[in-house]
Amino acid sequence: MRLRVIEGGLGVAEQQDSEAESRRPDREDVRREAARRLGASGYSRSRIMEFAVGAPMPAVLKYLAMQIDFAAEAISRLDPIPADYTSDLYWPKMDDIATA
Repeated sequence: MRLRVIEGGLGVAEQQDSEAESRRPDREDVRREAARRLGASGYSRSRIMEFAVGAPMPAVLKYLAMQIDFAAEAISRLDPIPADYTSDLYWPKMDDIATA
């Protein structure tokens, strides 16, 4: 068995993390967070099922997607965008929608 040394490793990852922390968030960061939250909600899977099988997407998911899109747009317009823009404080939750 031959082993090779991997260049970089944790030192490079830590350096990239410190560079990411030093810059301010921008619109793309907020859009990525919105996409992450939509993906975690099951929206993408439900949308695919709607097109592929014809099963209607739950109205709760459509409403959640609309709220996440609105929140992302509102956060993107803040100047400066808060460093904690990923906090649940800024984003809608599925629990709030299901009980509304």
